Amino acid sequence: MIALFDSGYGGLTVLKPILKALPEYDYIYLGDSARVPYGNRSPEMIKKFTEEAVEYLFKRGAKVIIIACNAVSSVALRHVQQKYLKGAEEHDRKILGVVIPMAEEVVKTTKNGRVGLIGTRATVNSKVYDKEIAKLSDKIKLYSQATPLLVPLIEEDYHKEPEAITILKKYLKPLKSYNIDTLILGCTHYPLMLKAITRTMGKKVKVLQSGDLTAKSLKSYLVRHPEIENKLTKGKSLTILTTDDPSKFKTFTEKHFGMKIKMPEKVDLA
Repeated sequence: MIALFDSGYGGLTVLKPILKALPEYDYIYLGDSARVPYGNRSPEMIKKFTEEAVEYLFKRGAKVIIIACNAVSSVALRHVQQKYLKGAEEHDRKILGVVIPMAEEVVKTTKNGRVGLIGTRATVNSKVYDKEIAKLSDKIKLYSQATPLLVPLIEEDYHKEPEAITILKKYLKPLKSYNIDTLILGCTHYPLMLKAITRTMGKKVKVLQSGDLTAKSLKSYLVRHPEIENKLTKGKSLTILTTDDPSKFKTFTEKHFGMKIKMPEKVDLA
């Protein structure tokens, strides 16, 4: 089974393209909506929440866990990899993130070497994108902007309201002044505001989001690692888990993603 974990709805922007690219596998999605947003929390708390989610998903039968959250990938991915992938377990299961596929795409995309990033405080403060991009190219300048209000607005289904768009434009204004040609959506929630973001940044700026990149990366990973792929069940099933209101999660998913899903299961991670 392949699992995806996010602080709330954002990981659905990764799940949907993965389902399209790799429909044959069984999937489980966990959105910790009761404790969203993660991006404004301390690194210690993000690691604690991530440990609880990873332990739970492995108990549910996951063999591959995709951390479909930039804040968690930035702050806690290496931590949980080191804690839960030891000895024989390293060969039986994997925990993957969304940052490296994005960093690789940035290097391929930018023409002038001036790249913008919007993300939660946790992602921006971690400097993870600075580090991963620098490993691939020393010619790229990254301009980062923390956008802490966007995830709560999206989770409350308020992201299309005029007030939300005004806040978004205020966040993006500094990045426009840097003459960037590429913008990283450093949070998997942000594609839900993609139209407003692209309209604000203009046609000359290429906006990169994690969904398709992660799906492509996962597909390649499974081809290169048959020892993991062979352990995955292939029943085309999808189980949705949430730590908050299942009916609200179902309504949001069907409204914004066009995905008809069964009523999510409510779980307690703490």
